[in-house]
Amino acid sequence: MDVHIFSLGLFQTNCYLIVDPASKDAVIVDAGQDPDELLEAAKGLNVKEIWLTHAHLDHIAGLKQIKEATGAKVLIHEIEKDWLTEPDLNGSGRYAEYMEPITGPAADGHFAHGDTLTVGSYTFEVRFTPGHTPGHVVFVTDGMVFAGDTLFQNGIGRTDLYGGDGPTLIKSIREQLYTLPVDTVVYPGHGPETTVGYERQNNWAVNDKSDILSDGPNVRWT
Repeated sequence: MDVHIFSLGLFQTNCYLIVDPASKDAVIVDAGQDPDELLEAAKGLNVKEIWLTHAHLDHIAGLKQIKEATGAKVLIHEIEKDWLTEPDLNGSGRYAEYMEPITGPAADGHFAHGDTLTVGSYTFEVRFTPGHTPGHVVFVTDGMVFAGDTLFQNGIGRTDLYGGDGPTLIKSIREQLYTLPVDTVVYPGHGPETTVGYERQNNWAVNDKSDILSDGPNVRWT
């Protein structure tokens, strides 16, 4: 499996092009602003689906362009299906000076916890990880988790936006990410990759300060 990483747009959102090199089947995880570089890399591939970890503006700003270019189906957790078409929910209404309000495209299908997804011969498990947003999910495969804005290197996703909840995020990380093997590579929504083992040893926000998590000044608000 080939994993190509693109940090896109105003928010430097990590978007992933996951490819089965044997079949040339591919999926895209999250759809950041100005995805031209990603789309260039996807030429010649069969991009079947766009998997969204959640529907904040920085993860869906390029969705319309990517869907039009690839014809891929858009999948998201059902809780956030309306966020794709509502600027007040996805947050794009705040940033009118930087982008047009995001009003679609709508989802073509929905995830649920425990669903199995495929890219060619590779299999992924959907895990429901609310807290950063109410319908956040991550995608787990052998030795990897595509974690969106749950867990970062030495940080976690912000919980001060609409629908965020700090204790719920900590619970999701502990139950759905920290239970993975320690050498699992964490591909986050922002910043460099890390591992489950490193974060279990070093991530202060999860391990030491969860009782003051809510909007603490040292949490990485990304």
